[in-house]
Amino acid sequence: MDTIDASEHYELGTTEIAPSLLTVIIDTNPHAWATIEDALPFSKAVANILVFINAHLACNYANEVAVVASHLQKAAWLYPVSHHSQKPADRDGDVVMNGDSNGPQTSKYRSFRLIEEQVNRSLKDLLDSTSNDDFRSNTSTMLAGSLTLALSNINRRTIAWAEEHGGTKPDEVAGDGGGLATANGSAAVEDDRSLQSRILIVSVSGSSDSAHQYIPMMNSIFACQRLRIPIDVCKLSGDAVFLQQACDATKGVYMSLSEPRGFLQYLMMGFLPDQRSRRHLVLPTRIDVDFRAACFCHRRVVDIGFVCSICLSIFCEPPAGNECLTCGSPLDAGNLGGKTGSSSEKEEEEEEDPPSKWWFGGWDANVGACDSDSRALNIIILDLFNEGWNLH
Repeated sequence: MDTIDASEHYELGTTEIAPSLLTVIIDTNPHAWATIEDALPFSKAVANILVFINAHLACNYANEVAVVASHLQKAAWLYPVSHHSQKPADRDGDVVMNGDSNGPQTSKYRSFRLIEEQVNRSLKDLLDSTSNDDFRSNTSTMLAGSLTLALSNINRRTIAWAEEHGGTKPDEVAGDGGGLATANGSAAVEDDRSLQSRILIVSVSGSSDSAHQYIPMMNSIFACQRLRIPIDVCKLSGDAVFLQQACDATKGVYMSLSEPRGFLQYLMMGFLPDQRSRRHLVLPTRIDVDFRAACFCHRRVVDIGFVCSICLSIFCEPPAGNECLTCGSPLDAGNLGGKTGSSSEKEEEEEEDPPSKWWFGGWDANVGACDSDSRALNIIILDLFNEGWNLH
């Protein structure tokens, strides 16, 4: 009997390619959606996103999906949700077994139907819970909170996958960056055996609406960069400085749609391939990434500003008392914004020998080499000689 035993057939499952976890963050800002209502209604956009999710699930039966809403006053889960609403009951307390007054959709794949129903139900509850006061007092979307929720779920699912399948340690791999092919073939195989995670942001809000979330957003972006989780952005309206930086730092895809009515086609052609497929594809690239930063004092996107040489906090103007608002270090403002007309030898020596802690456009002035951390932090342009601060 051992000669005809087919037990080795079941051992092949350990070499199967691991599934892909897609987390979709939907910007549900009503103010922003009202501006593109004629070109792409919100209900149609949600329907297109659900079709895209179904296509992702159809690529691999083990693929997973999560949907987060970035709303006015909070970030909320649309799928999966921890609590399920109870089925409707009649006046005697008897539960309706089919749960759907319109009847079950027998022709639809069960996983597609469950996700569609839960997303629509959760989205309806979220919009119904938004009061008129929330609508009037908030014009921005909680994108930073949505990224945090997405990262928490990715971390939880990565740990669970590693424990169940004995794959790569969760603190080593959460994704492979979705970029170029790995030089070492064994490393690529190891990545294929771990849960591949990526984030897709469907955004309609502008940069000014999220400038006050600059610090938590950059923290989330750096976390995705460290875990090699690509952030893809589908921008339906305007442009977003921080989302461009997120895609550039995590090797994701950034696409600003010129025609929102082709939303589904953009999703299917530009964002459906996962990290493994992207190794063999020519991805859309963006060379004009805006690396401007937001100041820590007024949360404004600035071109030129002042940087604390201790904690690298960015300010659009000198703070009150000449003290850093972040670390409290005393700062010497010097001659801000002006060149001195004196030709004394002392001033000439100071101009020839700039302070050792100045940063210039993300380049270290001492070594003359571009520093990746400073580039990611978007250290803005300073005058090496007279403009800026010098630490006491």
